[in-house]
Amino acid sequence: MQRKTAQDFDQELLILFDAYVHGLVDRRGFLEKAQKFAVGGATAVGLLAALSPNFAMGQVVPKDDARISSRLVDIPSPAGYGNIKGYVVQPAKSDGKLPAILVVHENRGLNPHIEDIARRLALEGYLVLAPDALTPLGGYPGDEDKARTLFAQLDQTKTREDFVAAAGWLQTLPQGNGKLGTVGFCYGGGMAHFLSTRLPNLAAAVPFYGNHPAPEEAAKVKAPLLIHFAAVDERINAAWPAYEAALKAAGARYTAHLYPGTQHGFNNDTTPRFDAAAAKLAWDRTLAFFAQTLRG
Repeated sequence: MQRKTAQDFDQELLILFDAYVHGLVDRRGFLEKAQKFAVGGATAVGLLAALSPNFAMGQVVPKDDARISSRLVDIPSPAGYGNIKGYVVQPAKSDGKLPAILVVHENRGLNPHIEDIARRLALEGYLVLAPDALTPLGGYPGDEDKARTLFAQLDQTKTREDFVAAAGWLQTLPQGNGKLGTVGFCYGGGMAHFLSTRLPNLAAAVPFYGNHPAPEEAAKVKAPLLIHFAAVDERINAAWPAYEAALKAAGARYTAHLYPGTQHGFNNDTTPRFDAAAAKLAWDRTLAFFAQTLRG
């Protein structure tokens, strides 16, 4: 199957799809507004399907890869929803203790793409936990539309506490070397930012195109940050100047990269918004950053 890219779609349609993904317009609204782009035998429903994830196309590391060991866990979260389930992955063989990374999903819960991201990091020699924020609503339902609808029902105050609990649990595992990093995408990028303000022992945070905390929260950031931005992403980028000024004023350590010509979600290789060159560069930078901060 030939992979479509952002260049195959009108930019206005991509912006509309981003609004749909983030709950700013419902499915009916998307289809109604997308109809004007349905030309040459295409339909609005077909455009939605073409823009939506194809998990098989984006899989890099199979679930049964012999180089990794994985398990599902149930983590207590007394200040959150009571518990949060997660996917733990690590190398099948390792010499010594491993740095730990908490992977935070987009606004659809722990879907196959994020599980694959966790496995990719495990192959790089990390102890990885990918929690599922949808645990209190039954977990990721196997359908992106249903997952998005469920996600909007979460009490984010409790959900944030679930991720704090998950991070704390991950650091207790005997396989870990005591160093903890986090990486997140979209919603997860915002959660990575949040954890950098909440966890004083966090050693590294890598937000991919995530919402920023309020500027007054920047003084709480102790971990070095590596921040990835899509170029065509006004919804996220508009808040960056104020937060960057606050990080500078607080003396926080951060590096920010903006990837020219990219769309929000450019690292997600299951959708047409994926940009292979930018994703490789961002991922290489992420791995180098984690090697520096978590293995030192």
